[in-house]
Amino acid sequence: MAVIKATDADFAGILKSNQHVVVKYFADWCGNCRLFSPKFKRLSEDEHFTNVTFVDVNAETSPEARKLAGVTNLPFFAVFKNGNLVDTVAASKEEAVRTLIHKLV
Repeated sequence: MAVIKATDADFAGILKSNQHVVVKYFADWCGNCRLFSPKFKRLSEDEHFTNVTFVDVNAETSPEARKLAGVTNLPFFAVFKNGNLVDTVAASKEEAVRTLIHKLV
């Protein structure tokens, strides 16, 4: 599944219309965020996560979406179930993000 790019304008709608959502918060200037992008895409294509919606949010241009997860560092990942925040992690390691996503499935 493709990674959805979201902004403050459509973020709430994405959370509302998808039961399981994992969000990667990033900034254009963040080197670790850019390095993690191919890993996030690969995770989105993992057969274990077919019922999970993967979303990218630019933390600098979407302050409301950033506040919902309490973003403190970048890259930052959050999982939402039925629109509610379940857990977060600030990490650059794929295994940490995989563990976070497993809290949804």
